[in-house]
Amino acid sequence: MDPLSKHLRELDPKGAADALAHRDDAEVAAVLAELNPGQAVEILEEFAPSRRDRIVAANAAGEQWLEDRAWPENTVGRLMERPNAVFLAGTRIREAVESLREAVKKTLITYLYVVDADDRLVGVVAFRELLYANADDTLADVMVPTPFFLHPETDLIDAMHDVVTRHYPVYPVCDDANRLIGVVRGSVLFEQQTFEISAQAGSMVGVEKEERTATPWLRALKFRHPWLQLNLFTAFVAAGVVGAFQDTINRIVLLAVFIPVLSGQCSNTGCQALAVTLRGMTLGEVRAGQAFALMGKEAILGFANGALTGLLAAAGMYAMAVAQQHGNPLALAVITFLAMTCSCAISGVAGACVPLALKRLGADPATASSIFLTTATDVVSMSLFLGLAAWWIV
Repeated sequence: MDPLSKHLRELDPKGAADALAHRDDAEVAAVLAELNPGQAVEILEEFAPSRRDRIVAANAAGEQWLEDRAWPENTVGRLMERPNAVFLAGTRIREAVESLREAVKKTLITYLYVVDADDRLVGVVAFRELLYANADDTLADVMVPTPFFLHPETDLIDAMHDVVTRHYPVYPVCDDANRLIGVVRGSVLFEQQTFEISAQAGSMVGVEKEERTATPWLRALKFRHPWLQLNLFTAFVAAGVVGAFQDTINRIVLLAVFIPVLSGQCSNTGCQALAVTLRGMTLGEVRAGQAFALMGKEAILGFANGALTGLLAAAGMYAMAVAQQHGNPLALAVITFLAMTCSCAISGVAGACVPLALKRLGADPATASSIFLTTATDVVSMSLFLGLAAWWIV
């Protein structure tokens, strides 16, 4: 891979397209051909339609890029390459070897794909098998029948589960009628999934997956700033809850000391549940019908953790109230314990619920999930803490 191709791999699609904008179409196509098909398609989409057509026409892989572009993002179809060793079942070994003699000088061929007259995949032959087979045998005599294949509409996560125990270097891709329409390299499949997983942490706090370390600061600002504005709005929501209990805080100033303690503890509890839920969704462990069981487990964990930390927080509240000669130290301690316990239980449920709800709505489960979760936990914890104090003491 040349230095330019390596540099493009470090850029987001728009940045890569900008870096190629002043190069001629043939050179752009040649550089894109060195990238994995998914990256090539993403970069192509940043060019104007007329320029895109010229780039596609300049390389033999261009037609396949257009076909890949028709499939949704994060699917196997986006990563397909054109199969370069496809034969009918009745082809003689000597004929297959002769037809591949020139092809192997230009590309690495791992498998021969055997199809019937309707292009349905019926078998696979490992290239090395040609060395030991009788020259007069047919491919049908040495092929592995009914081979494993992927579907183009399959999500990358599901595809990873399908191939994790196989470790083939290349996987055929067939449509619903079992017609061979492409191949996907195992290295490309794992590379793309690794990128999706690495982008998950950033998505949780509003960093777009397109942003890389080499992304110019102005583009990075455009990616990040809208989410920070949303975060500011949600912070005002939490501040509004505190403002609603301003009179209570004025009467019991000690409450203000424990607000960040309670908020931080609940946020961390929710983030733990969020991290586990996202990991489970990524690994395919959260299946249909398991959502309520998962939320129930996180509620129990949140309640238990909240009770244990709430005891220590209540002791701290009691000690500070006694030191400041407050009239109801025991009541304040009980309020702190109840608020911590209930808030952590609710935060655990929220940590599991937020990504599940985003996925149900058709959004990326990780997208700004931390922002939504923090708002929910802050509002709940502050409302419980200050509400109990206003009802019980004030």
